[in-house]
Amino acid sequence: MSADEESRLARVALTWLAEPGTRAVHQLVDRLGPVATLDLLLDGGSPDGWLHSTVAARSAAGDARAVAAEALARADRLGARLVTPDDEEWPARVAGLKTLRLPDATRRVDVETAPPLCFWVRGAWPLGEALERSVAVVGARAATGYGQHVATDLGYGLAERDWTVVSGGAFGIDAAAHRGALNADGLTVAVLACGVDRPYPMGNTALFDRIADTGLLVSEWPPGAEPLRPRFLIRNRVIAGGTLGTVVVEASARSGATQTARRAIHTGRVAMVVPGPVTSAMSVGAHELLRECSKARLVTGVAHVLEEVGRIGADLAPLARGPQRPADTLDDDARSLLEALPRRGVRGVDALAARAGLNVRTALRKLSLLEELSMVVRRDDGYALAPTTKPKGGA
Repeated sequence: MSADEESRLARVALTWLAEPGTRAVHQLVDRLGPVATLDLLLDGGSPDGWLHSTVAARSAAGDARAVAAEALARADRLGARLVTPDDEEWPARVAGLKTLRLPDATRRVDVETAPPLCFWVRGAWPLGEALERSVAVVGARAATGYGQHVATDLGYGLAERDWTVVSGGAFGIDAAAHRGALNADGLTVAVLACGVDRPYPMGNTALFDRIADTGLLVSEWPPGAEPLRPRFLIRNRVIAGGTLGTVVVEASARSGATQTARRAIHTGRVAMVVPGPVTSAMSVGAHELLRECSKARLVTGVAHVLEEVGRIGADLAPLARGPQRPADTLDDDARSLLEALPRRGVRGVDALAARAGLNVRTALRKLSLLEELSMVVRRDDGYALAPTTKPKGGA
């Protein structure tokens, strides 16, 4: 076995011995390399008591190197591949997870947030290239029709503009975002909390097959790994750290989507939130994220998202404007005269000038302008509104 093959095998074995994101393991690999780290842990030399117990328990269940070799063989049969930091397609952006520290974190899944040791990938695209221009779209599994509509539009619009849409493959918002990107013939990546050969949820099997055909299925766990509950939160740090920004479309009061957004914020990425109806339980968590996190940005569509994650000065969203009205171009004097005219009938110049607070000479000049704009008509005894002109007020 070559040194490179031994290193790759060791990374797989380490990910099996301790769950992905374990900081002590990542620090040892940085200092000693994967092979020496594996030897150290298997010899009982872990510097961390919890890690020592975990390695002992896993080792009792099987030989780490044999498990890793079987995982590599299984991936080969599946048509999947292992990607490590030594490979050209490794996504460099996930290195930012080294600095991820969540405030007041007490749970292990919130503390053990180190970068991945390796990825299992199913699909033809190079992983690093796929994630280079990427945005995560995440949200509630029990999504409303509103949320699914917004997520589909975001997925379609981002993919149409050559951005990769990243999500977790779950029901609801995740699936809608993936489908939106696929419908635009764009690139989408599903980051899974189980093996890339084990679609979860099963109801999205056809969706995962479509993603594998044209995009990527990605996981830190080897083929065959189960979708255990803590793994979804472990997975979420990759969605947050591997993309340029995360959009939360809908999220309930207790939602993994808001936790993904918080991981994005503390990794220096952009966190965005689509507002929902204030009466919707599926938007409570999204709205609380906006209230509590000053760095979270409110977005209402693709243009806003691109303004947050795109090139500075080149992807600005257009200003929201109402319909343009002819009176919008008038100055204050002309607008005052227009408002001084009766809705029906005629008013003399002197009366108009007095009502608008103008001298007669200014009133005559502005009335001529309004006449040229076809907004008023001159009568024998004064001026009247043109038939199509309807001022906001009037006498």
